[in-house]
Amino acid sequence: MPTVILLDVSLSMTRPVQLSDGTETTRKQLAINGIEAFLDHLGAHSKLEFIALMAFSSLYEERCPFTRDTNLIKTKLKNIDDYDKTCIETAFHGVGQMVLGEWGNNTSCQIILVTDGSTGIGAMSLKESLATVNQRGVSGPVFPLPFPFPTKLHVVCIAGSNEPSFIKSKPLYQKLIDYSGNLGSIQVPENLQTESNVLTIFQKLAEEMYTPFKGVLKCGSLETKIMLSPTPMAHTKTTDFSTQTYNISEIIKVCGFIPVPDISSPMALSRHLILPVSSQKQETSNESGTTDDNLVSDESNTPSFCVLLHGALKVENRAALVEVGHNWFGFVYSWADSKKKSNLMLTILPPGSDVIPWLGDLNDLGVADMYTPEQVVAFPIKPSEKRSYSQNGVVWIRQAGLQSDIQKILRHARKLPDKTQQFYKELNRLRKAAISLGFLELLTGLAYIFEQECMQLPGTAHPDCALQLQHAADLLRKSQNRNITFVLMPLQTNYNAS
Repeated sequence: MPTVILLDVSLSMTRPVQLSDGTETTRKQLAINGIEAFLDHLGAHSKLEFIALMAFSSLYEERCPFTRDTNLIKTKLKNIDDYDKTCIETAFHGVGQMVLGEWGNNTSCQIILVTDGSTGIGAMSLKESLATVNQRGVSGPVFPLPFPFPTKLHVVCIAGSNEPSFIKSKPLYQKLIDYSGNLGSIQVPENLQTESNVLTIFQKLAEEMYTPFKGVLKCGSLETKIMLSPTPMAHTKTTDFSTQTYNISEIIKVCGFIPVPDISSPMALSRHLILPVSSQKQETSNESGTTDDNLVSDESNTPSFCVLLHGALKVENRAALVEVGHNWFGFVYSWADSKKKSNLMLTILPPGSDVIPWLGDLNDLGVADMYTPEQVVAFPIKPSEKRSYSQNGVVWIRQAGLQSDIQKILRHARKLPDKTQQFYKELNRLRKAAISLGFLELLTGLAYIFEQECMQLPGTAHPDCALQLQHAADLLRKSQNRNITFVLMPLQTNYNAS
């Protein structure tokens, strides 16, 4: 899963540290050395992970976007300047925007906050931010935690465990972890005067965060050792009266094969790249002095079940239904990120055997030969009743969903008059949902956004664009148009009149 390294570059990080060998360094330099050790571990054991670097003090700065190039991040680390005081809340606002812009709100993300135990002073301090969490929305911006995406928050303090600043800040860091979803940890070196202790906590953190999943993919008498990237996480299913945790089995068993169109697009928990693991014999030969070229040659001549399965699924356009745990299923299929390269992927479904409604109970699936031609039907099975609606309903569970709907309308607005019909269709859809929910402030806010768009239109924009935006803003502000049955119609201009 992607990781954001959040480095504190406030003035308190420049405080000197006297090492046991007599040399002097700073907390910031110890933090940089620890981050480099963390990146070295990823470069050796988890090359497919995406890492981003952000520096913060009272403001935040995206130093390096998400990348797999650990050397690039190391280069950026060496050119970070020192700034003013610490403001962790501002940094978390920046992390939220970075992750949402790159991955959306469905991808789990890990955040490593590297600081010195100082939580800031005054109104921008962490203590003050946490004290006013329940008052937000009226007197200030909304607190960034919990993030709109699944998060693990790890706090690494470059401080001594007995330092007064750390003892005072530790409960505040724990509150941050609780707000983020109760997943994470607080790390502090045993002895700050020894640099190896700082490097050790970063290396241990990397090992805990990126423990590779190694298992066996089995189909009948064929099997192969595999590794999943990213590592699948345990899933906790909460009902009204119980909570159950599911863990991925080390043996992923193929139960059968099904055409890809029949699967359609079911809800999924996570997706993982399947990588074959080299045999022990090849590893031993490499340790005994075999060159890398010979090793590659040996691997290319060794039969691989992963290659066989990938080729068969790709040619036949099928997916393999696999059991990843007790009464827990997934699909293995060929996925292409370009026309020339494809990979073997695993999609893990929610626990249970009835998670895909149009397929029924997955435990009851069988071959078509078991049934008469009259009983064999195509998937997905369409309901007999005729639906009374023509489009999906609007659901705003999280802030990102509402932002997505507004951005869709603005994309159509910038392409007026060509997208006039789509613009008003989406606008009426959002307006009807807002009135149904009593969210009338959204209509006023949307009118304000349209007016701002009019002012920021480039000189090359079509004249109809400004006219339609102002017309839509005026209609949204009129109280007589708040009837849910009212439909906003385009302004008839010389550009769209028939």
